[in-house]
Amino acid sequence: MTQADMDTKPVTYADAGVDIEKANRTKQRIKYLAHKTFTKSVLSEIGGFGGLFQIDKKKYLDPVLVSSVDGVGTKLKIAFEMNLHHTIGADLVNHCVNDIAVQGAAPMFFMDYLATGKLDPDIAERIVTGLADACKHNGCALIGGETAEMPGFYPDGEYDLAGFIVGVVERDKVITGKEVVPGDVLVGLPSNGLHTNGYSLARKLLFSIAGYSPETYVNAIKGKVGNELMKTHKSYWPAVRRLVEAECVSAMAHITGGGITENLPRVLPKGTGAVVELGSWPVLPIFTHMQQLGNISQDEMLRTFNMGIGMVLVIPAKKFKKVQTVLERAGEKGYTIGRIVKGDRKVSYS
Repeated sequence: MTQADMDTKPVTYADAGVDIEKANRTKQRIKYLAHKTFTKSVLSEIGGFGGLFQIDKKKYLDPVLVSSVDGVGTKLKIAFEMNLHHTIGADLVNHCVNDIAVQGAAPMFFMDYLATGKLDPDIAERIVTGLADACKHNGCALIGGETAEMPGFYPDGEYDLAGFIVGVVERDKVITGKEVVPGDVLVGLPSNGLHTNGYSLARKLLFSIAGYSPETYVNAIKGKVGNELMKTHKSYWPAVRRLVEAECVSAMAHITGGGITENLPRVLPKGTGAVVELGSWPVLPIFTHMQQLGNISQDEMLRTFNMGIGMVLVIPAKKFKKVQTVLERAGEKGYTIGRIVKGDRKVSYS
């Protein structure tokens, strides 16, 4: 191309790497997927400058909004390598749902932010399909988001994904942990695997130290490494909703980055601590194998990974049997993993 050609040829956004027409077609497909999650409270269409959502005043007398925002971390790196994208959306939604569920909040609506160097319509659709399916499963609406195309910012084939959720709970039903007292029982709900935390260390152990690939079958975990690492972050809302309605929990902790060690103290009031009994629940094989690969101390494992427990419930002793019944009816397994004691808002292990 000559200088004259460069001087006369019009430059478009597509020349800079952003195809507006392709992006618009992708957004139309996203709009269709999001519509399937809409409830009667959604007052706006996908594509506006803001999403509109009306709180049901007949259902809530003194509503409090509860919000959270999060991402899925370096689990994305494995998704890229495996070209597996439909579960990532569910990971994100379920993580955010769990974060507000611990305060007793029912999820109302969700919004996502998807950023990539060059938009791949097929990958975007698979991600949003996962978002929409998880939203529908959790009873919340996907009312909008942002799909950003930023050439040169992300490597080819990679993207970042974040989500924002808003839920609602009656003011007098907010679960804060203030009613937690010594003698309360700790009940742990099992995780599917790593969920969305600890992947930087997991990738170092499994890929760098052990030399595995996602397709490597490992006898110790009875499966392929990639499949194990991509297990979906579990939503506890179906069970938690019933527990909240039955008014039988004093506090709940979503066990994410920091493990039980750092997450449980977040819901403990002053003057209390927790004793967690090791061996009271089955530790998933993936955690045991990673610990052996890196000769990692037990304390380090417990403050990095969930170790097989994705949610901890704090239950008044007199309501323990009721909780067992509620969990059984919800099809959820619960393990008695410890108790609340007098202390300084720390977790000790026995």
